[in-house]
Amino acid sequence: MQQDVLEEAQKRMEDLTKPPRSLGHLEEVAVRLAAIQGRVKPELGRGAVVVAAADHGVVAEGVSAYPQEVTRQMVLNFLRGGAAINQFALAADCEVYVLDVGVIGDLPDHPRLLKGKVREGTRNLALESALTREEAERALEAGRRAARRVLAEGATLLAAGDMGIGNTTAAAALTAGLLGLPPEPL
Repeated sequence: MQQDVLEEAQKRMEDLTKPPRSLGHLEEVAVRLAAIQGRVKPELGRGAVVVAAADHGVVAEGVSAYPQEVTRQMVLNFLRGGAAINQFALAADCEVYVLDVGVIGDLPDHPRLLKGKVREGTRNLALESALTREEAERALEAGRRAARRVLAEGATLLAAGDMGIGNTTAAAALTAGLLGLPPEPL
């Protein structure tokens, strides 16, 4: 960050017609973004949403009202532009990409389909580890590659999402594990 731009951006923020600190943390973000970009008035261009998609083996435990095939159907819908995320992205001038890290079966080639499949679906986390450590590291690397690609294609803002029937159960298990919480429902 450039210190002189940081200071000028902070002064500009203070001179704007608004109560001091009325935008809270957003003011700090804007000032830091200005310094990162090297200009007092930062600009945001086109954004990108990367939706990581995979099937989850825990679906075998009956954790979802939907069959696992819906993951594939939703991915195809994202790529056609027909899902809710596509409408949000359109309103925010963002492009939607799908990162296939574990959808069961092959997906058709598409310019916004990023291939990073680690395996076809995870294992059932109720019975064993959903991924090995090596598989998890490969999935994280696929996410890093996807982020680098969309940024290289001109995105200046990046949002991440996920899709996969059973993903809420996987996310809850991961959250409980990371926070040291019991997995039982509260």
